[in-house]
Amino acid sequence: MLMALVSVSPHGLASDTRISVTDADGQPLPNAVVEVYFPDDASADTGVEQVSQRDAAFHPEVLAIPVMSEVEFPNNDSTRHHVYSFSPAKTFDLNLYLKETPPPVSFDKPGVVVLGCNIHDHMQAFIVVSEAPFYALTDSTGQVTLPSLPPGEHRVRVWHQRLDDSQQRWWEGNITATDHLSVPLELNATPQPGKQPSSLQQRFNEAS
Repeated sequence: MLMALVSVSPHGLASDTRISVTDADGQPLPNAVVEVYFPDDASADTGVEQVSQRDAAFHPEVLAIPVMSEVEFPNNDSTRHHVYSFSPAKTFDLNLYLKETPPPVSFDKPGVVVLGCNIHDHMQAFIVVSEAPFYALTDSTGQVTLPSLPPGEHRVRVWHQRLDDSQQRWWEGNITATDHLSVPLELNATPQPGKQPSSLQQRFNEAS
């Protein structure tokens, strides 16, 4: 198992708060989803996002959206794809298609949705459906900058695709405008080449 630290360095209510996510060796972890729940929770704006298929891969690999958003899955390859998910937060199946993009899928429950392609087993992506008024993905340096926080204590959730049992558990904690926060995260080591499950269906069967 690998360890990661999430550190929060507030600079006062009038300034931004930066969260850094790194592994045990101090290497940044991009594409971690950070959620912050304010005392007076407000819904984030919904819209239509995209997860495209290009070069037999999903783009982006991780997408964070508010509850009740819709996502389109355009195919930019010259081969057909079959996009699906078995996740409790959203189960859906978009049968083989090429350039005719199916209608957008509505995500009406919070949680982590794991995407796969029934034709290309190596394709995988994640949609994190959030109820938080603020959420963001860490950048290439493993950092995310929060807007000015209102007074009081705020609940924080952090997810990364290599979190232990990542489809089930998040790290949760609290921050205030004056706290410095360090949080240990249990991460799974990156699978060795050739060790990945042959399909997402097999992965879910083995986990059950």
